[in-house]
Amino acid sequence: MAIDRRKAFLYGAAIAVRLLLFVAFPSLPDLLTGRVEISTPVTSFKRLQEGLFLYTHGVSPYDGGVFHQAPLFLPLFALLPNPADYPLATAFLYIAVDLLSAEALMQIAQTGESVSSRLFTSPRKDSRWTELDIGAAFLFNPFTIASCVARPTSIFTNCAILHAIAKAATGHSLTSMFALALASYLSFYPVLLFPPLALLCFDRKMRESESRSLGTPLSFALSHLGILAATIIGLLSLSYLITGASWEFLSSTYGIQLLLPDLTPNVGLWWYFFIEMFDSFREFFLGVFWLHLASYVGGLTFRVRKQPLFVLTSLIGVFAIFQPYPSISDSSLYFSLIPLYRHIFPLMRNTFFAVSALLYATFLGPAFYYLWIYAGSGNANFFYAITLVWSLAQSAIVADSLFAILRDEWEVERPEMKGKEIARI
Repeated sequence: MAIDRRKAFLYGAAIAVRLLLFVAFPSLPDLLTGRVEISTPVTSFKRLQEGLFLYTHGVSPYDGGVFHQAPLFLPLFALLPNPADYPLATAFLYIAVDLLSAEALMQIAQTGESVSSRLFTSPRKDSRWTELDIGAAFLFNPFTIASCVARPTSIFTNCAILHAIAKAATGHSLTSMFALALASYLSFYPVLLFPPLALLCFDRKMRESESRSLGTPLSFALSHLGILAATIIGLLSLSYLITGASWEFLSSTYGIQLLLPDLTPNVGLWWYFFIEMFDSFREFFLGVFWLHLASYVGGLTFRVRKQPLFVLTSLIGVFAIFQPYPSISDSSLYFSLIPLYRHIFPLMRNTFFAVSALLYATFLGPAFYYLWIYAGSGNANFFYAITLVWSLAQSAIVADSLFAILRDEWEVERPEMKGKEIARI
């Protein structure tokens, strides 16, 4: 098999940058691991190490309420040497996961699904970046690099999500469901991606063979829902065996995301709201917040039915804003998918505002957190205010890209309106 020299150079450069940070700045990984912008109670590498210590000493890792991650991480990291003594072993694992994510992203770009789906082809389809450009944008994104060096377990979820989308875009629906099941097992929220992912699988199979009888999209989705559920049940059963025939991990791993008992600050919107919440209203607003998060799935899937890949991209952006414990790792996943839609960039209206707000929050977020926690010259409002700006910037990008994609479809339906301004009524 011929080796693509440009891809090899890209991967080599990405590996070199990450290794340089690990080797030249040995204290940097531990520094970034402690940052609330990168590590959350459900993804922290430090908490993983504490759970691993208990696991290797024959104690349940879920005793004490510190470890909240999937049990399958325990035997995986137990195979690696102690990162305090041999940090490069763990570093190579995380670098390999980043490269696998980039490979999946480039497979998505190669399919051309972002510009030409089964039901819609953009008139701007020639305006697109190559798969190497897309891969480079992901591998050299500062958020991606920081997430790799900080070693949160969220990058495993991101890798599984990208492979689920890549397999769906290439017509491998069963493998796609397996990857989505793994992502859902690791982080819970990816299960909400099932409806648009099933539609993407259906559309791709229909494109490959118009004569093949696949039934209706509903029947296709239900059959694949069974595969997804069976795979998740299998993973949970394996976890039951790993934890010594105990279901304790369910409440510690998934219950914490549903009920939010740990209110450690992060870049999301939930923690401060529930700190200020009276206990008598807590259950009600937990239901409201989760209903709000899930409500985007149906609306976007029906409204942008012609482009299921864009629905997946938008939902990933929404989850990066509104999930209980978000981090910049979740945002980096969304930002890695946005370059697939180079053709709609000229139609976006608020790019300058969104990028400016994003940079503003990126640089001032650590400063406001320092003023609150270390300098003592501020309070929680300082940090929460900057996280609101961060969420606003991402919301602006999600909303603006949605406007652009709908405008692109509208100009195909009404060619005479191409280039004309839209007035709000």
